[in-house]
Amino acid sequence: MAEIEEITQAFEADDKESKVYSASVVPPTYDSITDEWLTDALGGGVAGARVVGHSLDERDDGSSNRRRIFMDWNDAGKAGGLPPTVFCKMSENLANRITLAASGAAEGEAIFYNHIRPLLDIESFTGIYAKFDPETFRSLIVMPDMVNKVTFGHHSIEVTKEMAEGQVRTLAGLHGTMYEHPILKDLKLRSWAEWWKDMMDVTPMFGPSCMKAWDESAELGIIPSGMLKHREEIWPLTMASAARHHELPHTYTHNDVHFKNWYITNEGQRMGLSDWQCCTKGHWSRDLMYALTTAMTIDNRRAWMEDLVKLYVEEMKARGVAMPSLEDVWKNLRQQSMTALAFWTITLVPAPSMPDMQPRDITVEFLKRFYAWMDDYDALAAFK
Repeated sequence: MAEIEEITQAFEADDKESKVYSASVVPPTYDSITDEWLTDALGGGVAGARVVGHSLDERDDGSSNRRRIFMDWNDAGKAGGLPPTVFCKMSENLANRITLAASGAAEGEAIFYNHIRPLLDIESFTGIYAKFDPETFRSLIVMPDMVNKVTFGHHSIEVTKEMAEGQVRTLAGLHGTMYEHPILKDLKLRSWAEWWKDMMDVTPMFGPSCMKAWDESAELGIIPSGMLKHREEIWPLTMASAARHHELPHTYTHNDVHFKNWYITNEGQRMGLSDWQCCTKGHWSRDLMYALTTAMTIDNRRAWMEDLVKLYVEEMKARGVAMPSLEDVWKNLRQQSMTALAFWTITLVPAPSMPDMQPRDITVEFLKRFYAWMDDYDALAAFK
């Protein structure tokens, strides 16, 4: 993984005023994109197709810099059905480039769209263009524009049991298909344990920032009272949670399956998963616990979680995966709650060099759901 200083130097040396014309070059900024670049990247082999004008939508910045691009195609492009709009994710700003390059997220998402997505029969977007430049650390993902076709997850949506079952089937489709798949070795993917260690090495204030967020959570009154006395155990057990992936069998894991990264198709109400920038090989239990905990209200999760876990086990077995006993399934789920929680404590109090990643109201609500889950299932005792 690249060091922050190396990424910073490359960013400062980058010619951000330059224009790009060939799809072999990852654009440094949205303003550097030309009609010629769009034609090369998105023309799809349609003879004579050419972009004759384009414009940019408003910015939407988070862990990546997101924008839609509106394109005017010539008659050949229109006749060939080429898209008038696309949705893009770029590492345009320094903080975003550091976060996405230092974590390996930018490269990881390009790997997903270019190599993993074609293997999967699940509801998820396809990538039209996905590229990471290891010299400049630029990155760009271009996807179909799904406005008016899907509804993205939000904590204000009350997820029904049927919707949660759809999430379970999507995750089983991912994990079951990729379980101990040869491509995990062929692509030399990092394990979740390796990803976590690398992130801690390049972001030494990650742990202290998470613990500062724990203290802020305590002040907000969102940590169950019985957990407060365990403050000093939290970070050591977080590190132990990540290390467990050295010992557990591997599949392809998404790793950031919070409900905002899910969507519901307007046609068919299918549950789809997006935002594949934190993927590694790892154990399925973290994805399952993380997805269901952030998706459901605390009361609904308490009512349905056991049924949903049993459904996941059945779906994985149906795909030929030898699953452990339910007791061990639950032990793994409890242990894997630790680094899932850390993804949201670091969101509440980002480490220096990290951008603001989510609105505060969503962050606080997801943290409430994590703390309640960990208290309900006595997650800390799972390591004893």
